[in-house]
Amino acid sequence: MTQTSSTLHRLTGDDIALFREMLAVMGQAFDEFDTYTGAQPDTAYLRKLLAGEHFIALAALEAGTVIGGLAAYELPKFEQARSEIYIYDLAVASSHRRKGVATALINRLKTIGAARGAYVIFVQADPPDEPAVALYDKLGVREEVLHFDIPID
Repeated sequence: MTQTSSTLHRLTGDDIALFREMLAVMGQAFDEFDTYTGAQPDTAYLRKLLAGEHFIALAALEAGTVIGGLAAYELPKFEQARSEIYIYDLAVASSHRRKGVATALINRLKTIGAARGAYVIFVQADPPDEPAVALYDKLGVREEVLHFDIPID
């Protein structure tokens, strides 16, 4: 694995164009381009999301172009005065994989989590996605869980 020369940027409400670029990278990486780019929220919605207290978006940039990104949510806990962070999406452009970009994004999220008093970061990975499972095995402790989608009627 070669290390990348990318820089990491925490996206704010002023970074709408970078966020949209990050969504395109995610759409390509997940082979769901239309899902990530076809019906994006308007600028006011994204500005509010990116400025919000509990949403964290990080972009990896190389020469000013987004090559990867991470979207996470801080979840305040109710049983103790602490929070945990859930990585909702993490993607790196295919031409930049195996260069430490994903690990760098997670390490930056760990720094943000520590500053916020979070006690853990958690993420889901689908077993067929072997590169993701290998990355998370390297960085954390595996828990076997079941996931259920409950439709909203």
